[in-house]
Amino acid sequence: MPIPEKYLADFEEDCIYHVYNRTNNKEKLFLSDENMRFFLRKYDQYLSPFADTYCWCLLPNHFHFLIKIKSVESIQAYLKSKELKELTPTEKKFIDQQINLSELTEQCFKRFFQSYSLAFNKQHNRKGNLFYKPFKRLKLEKETHFTQAIIYIHANPFKHKLAKDFTGWQWSSWQTMVSTSPTRLLRDEILAWFGNKDRFIEAHKSMIQYYEESNAAIED
Repeated sequence: MPIPEKYLADFEEDCIYHVYNRTNNKEKLFLSDENMRFFLRKYDQYLSPFADTYCWCLLPNHFHFLIKIKSVESIQAYLKSKELKELTPTEKKFIDQQINLSELTEQCFKRFFQSYSLAFNKQHNRKGNLFYKPFKRLKLEKETHFTQAIIYIHANPFKHKLAKDFTGWQWSSWQTMVSTSPTRLLRDEILAWFGNKDRFIEAHKSMIQYYEESNAAIED
């Protein structure tokens, strides 16, 4: 069954996307905490030059990121600051305007997935594709979608019955959001969106309470 086009949106500068993917055949994506730490390091390595991150969550067989694509100008400046020999063929094509921003970003995600898959397969004596193809990316068109996406991503462990209290789930951006620790996440932007930290927390807890009382399903 083909994936609806809205889940395969083109990446555009300064636009916000909910990016997520799962493994093939419901296999495990992570078999240890170190796998999760490695996954986040690879994400930062391959995507941080091209997108800012609002929030994220890792689950046993899938992940969620809410990102904002950087401007073409800033990406071009970053790539031109690198040595020519350090550029990938895709990056060179982007500089030469042979491909667009969406193609560049999609390739960055593919390189990220490939890098993690190769390491995971080698460590766990596994062969074949790890990730389902293609990965989904939904462009957020309305302000309400932004609020819903943030809460949805943080609440995912509750949805999948992995945690009764999503705030205790270690592998999400929640703890960083409610802390004062240094972060590259767009934390200040998110907290300002909700009004302040207290309102950010209350919005999440109110939505969870609603799910509990109504048994409302959250769709993937």
